[in-house]
Amino acid sequence: MLGIEGYVVRVEADSAPGTPAIAIIGLPDRALGEARERVRAAIMNSGFLYPAGRLLVNLSPADVRKAGPAFDLAIALALIGIDEQVERSRLLEFIALGELALDGKLQPVSGILPMVLGARNAGFTKLIVPGVNADEAALVTGIELYAVDSLQSAVAVIGGHGSKWRRRTADPVLEAADEFVHGDLTDVRGQLVAKRALEIAAAGGHNLLLVGPPGCGKTMLARRLPSILPPMSLHEALEVTKIYSVAGLLLGRAGIVCARPFRFPHHTISQTALVGGGALAKPGEISLAHHGVLFLDEFPEFTRSAIEVMRQPLEEGTVTIARAAGTFTYPARFQLVASMNPCPCGYRGTRGAECRCDDAMVAKYVNKLSGPLLDRIDLQIEIARVPFDDMVRYEGAERSACIRERVLTARERQSSRFAGTAWSSNAEISASAMRRFCALDEPAMRLLAHASAKRQFSARALDRIARVARTIADLGAEETIRAEHVAEAIQYRSLERLGAAA
Repeated sequence: MLGIEGYVVRVEADSAPGTPAIAIIGLPDRALGEARERVRAAIMNSGFLYPAGRLLVNLSPADVRKAGPAFDLAIALALIGIDEQVERSRLLEFIALGELALDGKLQPVSGILPMVLGARNAGFTKLIVPGVNADEAALVTGIELYAVDSLQSAVAVIGGHGSKWRRRTADPVLEAADEFVHGDLTDVRGQLVAKRALEIAAAGGHNLLLVGPPGCGKTMLARRLPSILPPMSLHEALEVTKIYSVAGLLLGRAGIVCARPFRFPHHTISQTALVGGGALAKPGEISLAHHGVLFLDEFPEFTRSAIEVMRQPLEEGTVTIARAAGTFTYPARFQLVASMNPCPCGYRGTRGAECRCDDAMVAKYVNKLSGPLLDRIDLQIEIARVPFDDMVRYEGAERSACIRERVLTARERQSSRFAGTAWSSNAEISASAMRRFCALDEPAMRLLAHASAKRQFSARALDRIARVARTIADLGAEETIRAEHVAEAIQYRSLERLGAAA
C-alpha cells in the first residue's frame, strides 16, 4: 500500500547450500521480518517440506518499504515452490494475500479492497485472499477470486483445484442507509436559526461552528446533520470503503460502506490521530470522515497544533503525510462541524445565569482559534438556550425527511451547474471560478462592500460569504444571488462579532 493505492510486490525465493537460515530483504518492517518464523511453522504444520539450506526471500521493488503481515502467504508459496511442491509456473499467475498463523490457517489483513484494485489495474486476474476478507474483495469485478482458509487450500488453488474456494464477484450495490441512526431534527425543540444554518450547511457542503451555553442543543444539532445530507454516490462510497479498509475498520464487515461517516473524536486526541501519521502513516480522523462529517465538540479545548494542521485539508480536500518510508496522500473532503461555549464558564450572555469570566478570559478563550482557521468555517452562529415553552411544545417541529428534500433539490441544481467539473457542492468552488458561479447583482455587491468595510473581512472570508449566499439562493430556487441572500450569509459570521466584543 502507498496511501490508499495498492501496488504489486514480486516475492522471489532462492535456496543455496550452507547452514540453514532465512533472510528477507527488500526493506521489510519489523512485522514482516518476523514472518520468517511464522512462515516456517505454518509450512511444517501444514504438512509441507521446509526447504533446506540458506534461504533468501526478496521483495521487489527493493527501494520501497514493505509493511505488515499480508506477505506471509506469498512468501510461504514461494518457499514451497523451491522444492517443486507446487508448480512454479502457475505461481506467476497469482496474487496471494494473507497473514499465516502457526498452524497454517489464514488470518485477515487490512487494506484488501485497494490491494485487489491495484492487482486488477496491474493486469492480474487471479487472486487468493483470506476467507474473512472475501466480502470486501468481492466488490472488485473482472477477477478470479479465491477465498481460502489455510495454506493447504491456497496450494490446492495453485494446483488447479480451486473450484471449491472460487468466490463470485459482483458490481457493488449501494443499499439505503438507515436514516434514523443519528436521530431526527424533529427531536430538537426550537433553535430555528440553528436548523436553518444546518440546512444551508447540508445543501452546500459548508463547514459550521455552533457557539452557545451548555445544554442549548449544540451536540444534538450536530449529530443530526447526517440525517439531512444527500446519500453517497457509488464513487464516494468506494472511496470511503477504501479508506476504512486501509485503517482496518472493515474486518468482519460485509459489503460497501453506504452511510456517510460521522466521526466524533474527543478533544484529547493527538495531532497524529486527527490528521493521520504514525510509523505506518495510517489515515486519521479527517480522512475517516471523508465525504461525511467530522464533529469537534469543545473546539477550543483541542490542542492548537492539532486543529491548526487542518487548515490545508479544509481547503484542498487532501492531507499529505511525509515519513521516512515515503510520502502518503489521503483524501480528506469532509464537513467540519464544531461547537464551543461563548466563554470558559459557558454562560456569557445567557439570561438567568451569571458569567464568572472577565473580558480578558473571554478574549483568551476565543483567541485559541486562529483567524485563518475561522476564515475556513463558512457558518458561525450563536445559539441560546431554548425557552421552557418551546421545549414542551411537541407540534410543528419539521422532520429531517422534509429538510432533506430541499437539500436534495439544491444539490441537483449544483450538479447541473458544475457539470464537467470535479466539484459536487458550492463549498468546493475554487477562488478562480467565483466570478463565474457566484456573481452578485449590484445591490448585493454594495451590501458586501459595506459589510467588508465595517467588519474587515479577509479575502477568504468574502469568498466564503459568496459561496454561502450561492447556497441560500439555490435553496430558494433562484439563479441570481441577491442582497437578501448576502445579508443572511453575513449574519452567519457571529464569532467574529464575539471576538470583537471580547
